[in-house]
Amino acid sequence: MVRNKKKIVILGGGFAGVECARQLESEFGDDPEIELVMVSEDNFLLFTPMLPQVASGMIETRHIVLPIRTICQKTKFYEGKIKNVDPYGKLVTLWGTGDKRSISIHYDFLVVALGSETNFFGMADVEKNAYTMKTLNDAVMLRNRVIDMLEQAENETDPILRKSFLNFVVVGGGFAGIETAGELMDLLLDARKHYHTIHKRDLKVIVLEALPIILPGFNEKLANFAKEKMTIRGIDIRLQTAVTSFDGNEVTTKSLDQNPKDPIDETIVDIIRTKTLIWTAGVTPVNTIKRSMLKTDRGKVVINEFLEAQGFQGVFAIGDCALFLNPETKKPFPPTAQIAEAQAKVAAKNLKAIIKNTEKEKFEYHSKGQMAIIGKRSGIATFFGMNISGFWAWLIWRNIYLSKIPILDKKIRVFLDWAIDLFFDRDISRLKLMKHEEEKEYKVLDEVDDVW
Repeated sequence: MVRNKKKIVILGGGFAGVECARQLESEFGDDPEIELVMVSEDNFLLFTPMLPQVASGMIETRHIVLPIRTICQKTKFYEGKIKNVDPYGKLVTLWGTGDKRSISIHYDFLVVALGSETNFFGMADVEKNAYTMKTLNDAVMLRNRVIDMLEQAENETDPILRKSFLNFVVVGGGFAGIETAGELMDLLLDARKHYHTIHKRDLKVIVLEALPIILPGFNEKLANFAKEKMTIRGIDIRLQTAVTSFDGNEVTTKSLDQNPKDPIDETIVDIIRTKTLIWTAGVTPVNTIKRSMLKTDRGKVVINEFLEAQGFQGVFAIGDCALFLNPETKKPFPPTAQIAEAQAKVAAKNLKAIIKNTEKEKFEYHSKGQMAIIGKRSGIATFFGMNISGFWAWLIWRNIYLSKIPILDKKIRVFLDWAIDLFFDRDISRLKLMKHEEEKEYKVLDEVDDVW
């Protein structure tokens, strides 16, 4: 029997994709005429706001991964890497490998929510040698690296080499960089008591930021509070400083010219000896978007006020991979989960409008506030025009993000991790994990449509 179902395909299992699927399930989950499909490389939603806490050992690794099949129970799920998106043929093709065949999925409506990947701005040596904070594997690798550096420094007699082991450089002064630096310092200070030759003064966390401020977008007073608080705790924050290279042993930086009209270039070049550089300085859309037939600008999908891809009705792009300009600043919105989820809700409403032939809704973003934790039970937050800093901001951060975890058992596990951290030291065992090699992409085998 041939089915005449309308098929909505969602590409991506991040905040945007999962929220869109949940909204569509509430509307069409029991509708026999509508089929919901999701494609993602991972079968889980990674709760990225808590990734730095996994890196510091405060939260157990499995507790921030939420199985998509548990969250979206009425959506057919494919785990696979997307090879191509053909909006003319209304076809999505998944890569085949040595273990599985390639699949071609036909759609009637498409939601592209493929997120972003780390942007190294063309610096191949940095890309090769730096650690990142984008995936669960990144967080585990970084934690192992930090403990390994402590182990090596404990018995190292060469003072220069020992210093390079205990220097940790974080590039990027946005949310990810600042929260990673704060958690990293917490881990180092907690672990130090087990390493008898390492003193507090030996540990150094350095944050490099190209802009003249950290946490851009935050109230200036709160950003300055965060900077002062972190400086007191021993974190060295260097503004208007850009990385030019990193060979695994030395970071080369340059100070950015504060007076571009000055004809004399007085750029200061500096070298930091370190074995560990953590890169959080930018993101770029995934290559699948760049090589698709969708119209792109700056690598992102060009969309209209209804979040539809230019030239293709019924194809929506949301989250980090969509180019939507802030009408006030004329700049793209920052890549945050809050914006991704807001766009997901509007995209779901507009899909419903197309299917039921009603009026679509324009996307207008209204921020609910911003939050960041800066380490050791301290944070900053902006809510309803109120600026909050210190312990209360840290408490608000915890409560709000705990409430956003959609699975009850994961909420409880994270809460227990936080409670245990109040009474016990962090585990300093180093798990010997190898860097994950990218799975080889094979040529397409038999392409089959998913009609059984």
